[in-house]
Amino acid sequence: MRKGLGVVMVSIGLMALLGCEKTADRPVRASDGGSRSLATTSRPTATEAPTPAQPIQTSSAGLPRLVDLGAGKCIPCKKMAPILEELKREYAGVMDVEFIDVWENPGVGRKYGIRAIPTQIFYDASGRELFRHEGFFGKEEILEKWRELGVELRTKPSEASPTS
Repeated sequence: MRKGLGVVMVSIGLMALLGCEKTADRPVRASDGGSRSLATTSRPTATEAPTPAQPIQTSSAGLPRLVDLGAGKCIPCKKMAPILEELKREYAGVMDVEFIDVWENPGVGRKYGIRAIPTQIFYDASGRELFRHEGFFGKEEILEKWRELGVELRTKPSEASPTS
């Protein structure tokens, strides 16, 4: 019985070591049947905005910017996709919304200091990071966070179609 317990403990330790190793390109690795991936989370967490190692490219139009770092096959990231598209459409010319797939672009995770996906990073119009959030973030929560950060986003009035 004691020998069996020892084998189980060693196995658990090896699984933990192999499943959660850190690499230069992928800050956190989770085991998902052998494929390499960043850890995903659907539990929201907020962190203070770290000082980026390099200045982050600002919006070409000098607009506030929301960057979502995730992956096309991550479940919480898939839930974020229609929200991001809606924000991009509704706030075109008012805010830039960008999605970056860190599984297709592994060096980007390190550049942005990503620990889990999805991660949303809020930048002001000058490119200064204001806030970051890990996990799923709903549309209303995103808009509320912009308001808390002192950024008022107004949708552009839709152009009325001419009537005959």
